[in-house]
Amino acid sequence: MNLAYIPSPSSGVIYLGPIPLRGYAFCIILGVFVAVWLGGRRWVARGGRVGTVADIAVWAVPFGLIGGRLYHVITDYELYFTDGRDWVDAFKIWEGGLGIWGAIAMGALGAWIGCRRRGIPLPAWADAIAPGIAFAQAIGRWGNWFNQELYGKKTDLPWALKIDADPDIGRVAGTYHPTFLYESLWCVGVALLVIWADRKFKLGHGRAFALYVAAYTVGRFWVEYLRVDTAHHVLGMRLNNWTSIIVFLAAVAYFVISAKKAPGREEVVEPAAVAEAEQAKAEGGEPGREGGGEAEPKTEGKTGAKTESKAEAEAESKAEPKTEAESTPEAEASK
Repeated sequence: MNLAYIPSPSSGVIYLGPIPLRGYAFCIILGVFVAVWLGGRRWVARGGRVGTVADIAVWAVPFGLIGGRLYHVITDYELYFTDGRDWVDAFKIWEGGLGIWGAIAMGALGAWIGCRRRGIPLPAWADAIAPGIAFAQAIGRWGNWFNQELYGKKTDLPWALKIDADPDIGRVAGTYHPTFLYESLWCVGVALLVIWADRKFKLGHGRAFALYVAAYTVGRFWVEYLRVDTAHHVLGMRLNNWTSIIVFLAAVAYFVISAKKAPGREEVVEPAAVAEAEQAKAEGGEPGREGGGEAEPKTEGKTGAKTESKAEAEAESKAEPKTEAESTPEAEASK
């Protein structure tokens, strides 16, 4: 008997006061928030405008959700379109079922539309958001924990996941490999890898995003081998394993080709931000430029502004003619 294990939630619903929120949906929402927040900070650090990542996410997130759901429904169509199944369930996204491959593909399309409208390069935006996406996946995987789904083979390890029986869907009670946890931890590692590599090597032109994709697919490949949920097999291997291989090769190829064709990092990621900075600089005033009379450099030293004002006062007193009241005794004697 296994005395140590990870318990599963008794309910997949979280209550925010009187408002019920499914755990799966909550994890997805929280993941999106983290991705946009971190991506926004990285974008601004590279010279972009505040709010640009969020504005483009308005396009990317809905497209990503639709793409993720479509991939899941198409690859697991038997869950919705076979005898005894209700096709309406295909729209119940809150019950789980998002394919990361479809989410990334369609999300990229939405991001491309948003970037095109803002006049910024998609690869640069993708580099900024890449580690945030990995963190979002790490958080989103906990939605599978709430739904008691996508677990691995049976095990009696201390970190085994306890699953409750559900005859309606053929779920057998027992302790299984917590593949949701394995993938979640792997995604955290991927995010940290991308952040480190980006700082050290100054990745640009989409290479930080390519690194994220390549690193993620490596982890997804071995996690798939542990899962016991129903899946389509091609040549004896799960479909997602083949997808991982293909996407990994594509990401590596892009990384290598991009490094040869466009080495280094983009100097300008958002032209509008550069224009605003130059305008603000001009209005703020520089010595010798129009409108810059109030921006003269102050005298260095501990006295600061007082030293400057004293020098100005002395200069004015020397320049003004002395009045009779200010005449010296020597001047009086000479009269």
